[in-house]
Amino acid sequence: METDILRSLVIILSVSALIVFALSRVKIPPLVGFLLAGVIIGPHGLALLRDTHAVELMAEIGVILLLFTIGIEFSLSRLIRMKKAVIAGGGSQVALTIGLSALMSYTATRSLNTSLFFGFLIALSSTAIVLKMLTEKGEIDSPHGRMMVGILIFQDLCVVPLMLVTPSLSGATIDLADIALKMGKAALIIIAVLLSARWLVPRLLHHVVRTRSRELFISTIILLCLGIAYFTSKFGLSLALGAFMAGLVISESEYAHQATSDILPFKESFMGLFFVSAGMLMNIGFAVDNYLKVAIAVLLIFGLKLLTGTLSSLVSGSPFRTALHAGLGLAQIGEFSFVLAMAGKEVGLITEDFYQVFLSSTVLTMILTPFILNAAPSLSGWVASRRLMKRMTQMKQRSERAGHPATRHGHVIIIGFGLNGRNLANVLAEADIPYVVLEMNPDTVQKMKKKGEPIYYGDATSVEILHNLSIHKARLLVIAISDPASTRRIVSMARHENPDIFIIVRTRYLVEVEDLKALGASEVIPEEFETSIEIFSRVLHQYNFPGNIILEMVEKIRSNSYTALRDLDLPKRHLFEKCEWLPEIEMDGYKVPDGSFMTGKSISELQIREKTGITVIAVRREAEVITNPAPDFRFKRDDIVLFTGKREAMKTSLHYLRGAS
Repeated sequence: METDILRSLVIILSVSALIVFALSRVKIPPLVGFLLAGVIIGPHGLALLRDTHAVELMAEIGVILLLFTIGIEFSLSRLIRMKKAVIAGGGSQVALTIGLSALMSYTATRSLNTSLFFGFLIALSSTAIVLKMLTEKGEIDSPHGRMMVGILIFQDLCVVPLMLVTPSLSGATIDLADIALKMGKAALIIIAVLLSARWLVPRLLHHVVRTRSRELFISTIILLCLGIAYFTSKFGLSLALGAFMAGLVISESEYAHQATSDILPFKESFMGLFFVSAGMLMNIGFAVDNYLKVAIAVLLIFGLKLLTGTLSSLVSGSPFRTALHAGLGLAQIGEFSFVLAMAGKEVGLITEDFYQVFLSSTVLTMILTPFILNAAPSLSGWVASRRLMKRMTQMKQRSERAGHPATRHGHVIIIGFGLNGRNLANVLAEADIPYVVLEMNPDTVQKMKKKGEPIYYGDATSVEILHNLSIHKARLLVIAISDPASTRRIVSMARHENPDIFIIVRTRYLVEVEDLKALGASEVIPEEFETSIEIFSRVLHQYNFPGNIILEMVEKIRSNSYTALRDLDLPKRHLFEKCEWLPEIEMDGYKVPDGSFMTGKSISELQIREKTGITVIAVRREAEVITNPAPDFRFKRDDIVLFTGKREAMKTSLHYLRGAS
């Protein structure tokens, strides 16, 4: 038995690695490779693996770990903040999908119970695929990303009641009392787990961390994940829900980030096995023989879920483009539908033929999802820009846009009112510089409008919206949103509408800098590099590098589109280190550059203390150190001047010496 499991793992990992590597050469996502690997090696493919039980077990662990990490990342407080996307978006999506699916299938089955079960299967989308794709593309915090995540969370929470209802659907009538009893029992168990764990888990983790044993910490985290999942499953709930609750519990502690980083390698490995096992379920022969049925099923699933996903996003207040993007991202069947389908097959709700059609269409929708998500920004933007969609959007937003600043001139347009947008608005208001803000969160717009902010609701990817903001008269455009696709579109349109406008873009990743500049951005500020600049500046300061050297490095990096950091020519550390000759005092330094006005002049002639308030305490000239230099000491090029004084005086002196150079 042990060798059989080992053989299965070797086959899975070998074939998966080869296929994923080959597909990566043509930019096809790894998820597709795992699914194809499962199709090839499964019992209906080359039959390299016939007994899939062990693989399915490991795949189920992968799903548990996925929901566990989701629970950690989406804490209770964050879920509360996302309540509109979760409740309104998720609730309407699940209800619409079940209702429309049941209505369509009832005409063929004439069975209410079976039709409802069809709706259950189609309502769920793939949390694993969508979250992984959003994370890789850096779109988790984008408007469409938040909407998709909210709907997915609601769907995952619905797995429990759907699983509880499924056995009841197998009877001639639906026993509402039995369903209500099971729901109440589930609610009590969930509340009991959350309350007890909220008190016990933080204390337990605190004692574990005090041992300073990383192995014990990882073991405890995995124990909590699997233990709570097992406990909830013994009371009739799903393993996945228990894992999700375990993650929520840990998310409220100070050890959440460490738990996520430690569990991540396990999750990624087991998730690969999950997708392989999903592919192994597909019967290629059946799919080929019934290709027409499978093709129709895939088209119906995509069409129905695109419709319900878009409508539910619109219900939650998203603009049409964002809603369509979210609908495209959710237009596949989810991993938990496999579990539901098996349960329905066992109780006789679906036949073997329907089960095979469902499996084939599900795997195909999963394979197509990465390609659809990659095309979603362009597709949603294209559809939203059509004349009919423009008219619908204009009719909806006409009243909301009343009062747009059409008469402004020389102003700043801020796209996005997150932390960066708010800070910029505060500075502009203080400096009496006219500005206007465009934001897609209606709650934020309503709240800030009451505070007197010149903020308006709208989608900046619409050229009409930019015209209403007087883009042709604006002096600056600042884009500070977490949506890479929309950012690129806005930059391109703004540059086309106003060739002279100065465009500043905040982006999350360095790889987007060159693309955004090619589209017309004047300045692109990548967050990851600005953070790294701040870090290395402070590190070098602690090693007493002269302030002007640090500033010159920063300016060089920024002026070269952040590429200079790859090839910096820095002075060696030992030139600036604190030594026994230097008192432990607050100090800074300055390296005399070539052509400086300081060259050849003495300390008394420069009047450094009188003009800046600092005192020169030492000068390093090549290998020689001159401590407490006399007033008649004359500076030479490349002298490293160390001085002390109050922090304000040292900042002033640095600007003075650089400005006077």
